Amino acid sequence: MQIWIRLLKRILAGIIMVLAVASFTFFLVRLMPGNPVEAKYNELIMRGMTPVQAMDQVRVMYGFIPHQPLWQQYVLYLNQIIHLNLGRSISYEGIPVLHIILGAAPWTIILVLTGLIASFIVGVLAGVIAAIKRSSPVGNALSLSGSILHGIPQFVMGLFLAYVFTTLWAIFPFGAPYNAALTPGFNWPFISSLVRHAILPVATYALSSYGGWLLTMKSSVITVLGDDFILASEVRGLKMSTHVKYIAHNAILPLFTVFALSIGFMFGGSLFIEDIFDYPGLGNLLLHAINARDYPLMSGAFLLITVAVIISNIFADFLYSVVDPRIRR
Repeated sequence: MQIWIRLLKRILAGIIMVLAVASFTFFLVRLMPGNPVEAKYNELIMRGMTPVQAMDQVRVMYGFIPHQPLWQQYVLYLNQIIHLNLGRSISYEGIPVLHIILGAAPWTIILVLTGLIASFIVGVLAGVIAAIKRSSPVGNALSLSGSILHGIPQFVMGLFLAYVFTTLWAIFPFGAPYNAALTPGFNWPFISSLVRHAILPVATYALSSYGGWLLTMKSSVITVLGDDFILASEVRGLKMSTHVKYIAHNAILPLFTVFALSIGFMFGGSLFIEDIFDYPGLGNLLLHAINARDYPLMSGAFLLITVAVIISNIFADFLYSVVDPRIRR
């Protein structure tokens, strides 16, 4: 019962946080220089429309009038959010923002989630080995690889892989998520093209994240190695496989929260990777919205990232309560 009450409190707090971030984003994007809505209004006036006609046209396209007081735009914006209406894009000629975001989200999810899962599994396993064999050449080599890869920024890793495997050795294709000459659908040529184009972006994210998981897991395992139950298991003469199983099970618990939060941050965490490999995901979409001063699209993208992080935070808290019964007490 306490778990559900705690979950309800977190959901209510999450709703308040979403509204707070939405409000902050609303005022932040409007403080940026340039006003494309005002420019569109002036363009319609230049085409021969009357001010009233131009205002009506802008209202239909973007959901608000550029000459409205800011507080009226804010009230209208909150009302739109409550009704799941994120407005219409400025740079995409009035297309609903929600439609654009839902079209870009699957590309980011496929790209980042695949790299995140791969880096998590490999990094955790390598972290356990690096901690247990920390005085051996294998342990030292794993720790060194984690430290080096953890210190390389994503965009540097992406540019390096792109140069080596598309320019130096033309092994993989570069740019776009698939071959434009193919017809999208559930057919082998299209699917194989998707996979080949995704290898380098996924590898970039996986290699950039691998070091963090390895070093975190290694530190957690070393901490667990000093616990009393580990010493007791050694005294009882448990098999090595059982011994490692207990160590890994207790050491991985703190990483569940980080993993769940990483899922939430994945919507905005692939910005540089998508830009380098010309992937049509949310990161690339957000860059386009910022460059075009597309207020509705920027607000919608920021709001989606915020909601994803808050939901993943709630999920992480609930998941931790399930996998570790001690915190329920």
